[in-house]
Amino acid sequence: MSSEQPEPDLRAVLMRYLQEARDNVLRSLEGASDYDVRRPMTPSATNLLGLVKHLAGIELSYLGACVGRPSPVPLPWDDVSIWDGADMWATAAESPDYIVGLYRTAWRHSDESVEALGLAAPASVAWWPEERRTTTLGSLLVRVVAETAQHAGHADIVREMIDGRGGRDADAAGDAGHWAGYVAQVQAAADQHR
Repeated sequence: MSSEQPEPDLRAVLMRYLQEARDNVLRSLEGASDYDVRRPMTPSATNLLGLVKHLAGIELSYLGACVGRPSPVPLPWDDVSIWDGADMWATAAESPDYIVGLYRTAWRHSDESVEALGLAAPASVAWWPEERRTTTLGSLLVRVVAETAQHAGHADIVREMIDGRGGRDADAAGDAGHWAGYVAQVQAAADQHR
């Protein structure tokens, strides 16, 4: 009898991590007002709804257009360059429901691409340098998982800046008293270097 474990299905693992990150991004919007999900929270204007809108574009581009499956819906920034940040904020006319719906459409489209084409499918990223443009859907999926996880972390921090609500595991770590003590401990350590 062999003691070797079967190799995990890499596609299933990547898709599980992608879905967890997607869910975490959307969780950051829960219970926040229309104003709070839109307002810029950093000097570079990072905002919750903009992160969701940006990720919709990332998925529709990398896991759609780059593998020969163009977006099934028009993108709200088609008439404005994403290089000018048009995908990083919601206009006054774009409701949270609209942006979240766009993101859910994007991830369904991405899931269909991965399921139908597989990780080895050829891909081409038109905006990358010529020498790196040719790649695979699997490589792009890894990129999308990484970017979604990164922005899920941004969303956690932005939400905490808005109303103090921590990320998905904050409550498991402790209550408000725990966090106040923890912050005081970290501040005291920092104060030693003033």
